[in-house]
Amino acid sequence: MNIPQIVSINEALRIYYSYSEIGNKEIIVLFGRISSATISKLKKLAKDEMVKRGVISYGMYKVNTSVALSVWGIDVEDLEKRRKKLKALELQ
Repeated sequence: MNIPQIVSINEALRIYYSYSEIGNKEIIVLFGRISSATISKLKKLAKDEMVKRGVISYGMYKVNTSVALSVWGIDVEDLEKRRKKLKALELQ
């Protein structure tokens, strides 16, 4: 599956640090306008990985944020470095 590109570094980091679990609303904020089918596929990838890792979900329609971002290839440490560099260059 092709993972959509994030809308912004700041939004990705805000979601990561604000929510232990994310649902459709947060996924739309993270990736922008994507179809409900794409959201379902993204959540399935995350849920499958959660099962492998033994991570419990507390919301029936939500996925663990840390696992989800990891499975979707979103490297939080890399985003933090990039944001820091943008600030240093006064581009943010």
